[in-house]
Amino acid sequence: MFFSIIIPLYNRPQEIKELLSTLCKQTYMQFEVLVIEDGSVNDAKEIVASFENKLDVKYFYKENSGQGFSRNFGFERAIGDYFIIFDSDILVPADYLEIVRDYLYEHQLDAFGGPDAAHESFTPVQKAISYAMTSPFTTGGIRGNKKHIGQFHPRSFNMGLSREVYEKVGGFILTRLGEDIEYSIRIHENGFKIGLIPTAKVYHKRRTSFTQFYKQLHFFGRARINIYKHFPSELKVVHFFPAIFTLGLSFTILCNIFFKPLAYICNFFVLLYFLLIFFHAWQANKSIKIAFLSVIASFIQLTAYGLGFMQDFVKRVLLKSKD
Repeated sequence: MFFSIIIPLYNRPQEIKELLSTLCKQTYMQFEVLVIEDGSVNDAKEIVASFENKLDVKYFYKENSGQGFSRNFGFERAIGDYFIIFDSDILVPADYLEIVRDYLYEHQLDAFGGPDAAHESFTPVQKAISYAMTSPFTTGGIRGNKKHIGQFHPRSFNMGLSREVYEKVGGFILTRLGEDIEYSIRIHENGFKIGLIPTAKVYHKRRTSFTQFYKQLHFFGRARINIYKHFPSELKVVHFFPAIFTLGLSFTILCNIFFKPLAYICNFFVLLYFLLIFFHAWQANKSIKIAFLSVIASFIQLTAYGLGFMQDFVKRVLLKSKD
């Protein structure tokens, strides 16, 4: 089995250096790497070239078109039996490809995804963000695990598909705003078998600051509405949770200003929820500091997603705007 690893890249040369370094340590080496520079100003051409004696790596530079279409650019040039998509901000465990190969031989999946986790080298903020994005007490609990709700949709930070899937389904038709979920749904609709490989994890850095994290999650909230516009049945009750949380938090703030008696009840439930996150994160990371930061990260995740979701729900669903 031969893999083609496709990595879109935009102004992140240091990230690709760290990612390629982890690929050099794979226990299964039957793979090529295609780095697609998506119109970056700060390109990584020289960094990628420094790995040519260690990896079967190819570098391409193209005009900016977004991550989805950059992956298509890679698909067109890949020679593997399976295409694996990584985001540039991940680290890959040494046994990742060996795990994927063995699982695919046993289960015959046409497409797959895997979970993400925090690496020990990550900063406390990155570990807190990772907790918020994987915790069972946030929306992270519905993705990348065995108990996901409804159909499993691989996410593009850790996603694979067979050449047969690409030849029948084609590539991405969206370049951002939920492009990976849309692609996964089309793969399902074409009758292919998709599954989660629970042990095929990657270490996902995500953002390095809470400000960047807020912007990313606000974008994710908007992306969910974009998916709804293409596939209305894919909007589930659970996707409204961040918006409900955000509205509830706003209601709590108003109660504290205008109606103190009700505020005590609201404050109790908000405090209870954040204490639940705090102690669970403390147990998971064995760090009070990371537990405290995880409360902040979870608050940002829910409110940013909720605000992005409500923004585009009102604009694109209620007001029927096409912008």
